[in-house]
Amino acid sequence: MKLEYDKDADAAYIYLQHPIKEGGAKKTIKLNENIILDFDENNKLLGVEILDASKVLNKKVILEAQAS
Repeated sequence: MKLEYDKDADAAYIYLQHPIKEGGAKKTIKLNENIILDFDENNKLLGVEILDASKVLNKKVILEAQAS
C-alpha cells in the first residue's frame, strides 16, 4: 500500500496496487463528494482517491505521505 498527497489539489490517493498500469482502472465509483474508488477489469479495488484530504485525513498521515 502506498499513499500520495498533492498539496495543491488537497487530494490523497491510496494505492492498494502500485503502480497502477496506464488504463488499468476500468471502473470508478464515487462513494460521496470526497471518496472515489478505482477498480480493475476483475472488480479488484486498485486505489482510493480522497478529495479535501486535509479535512478528512489526520495531519500526521498527510505529512508522512509528503515526506515519502
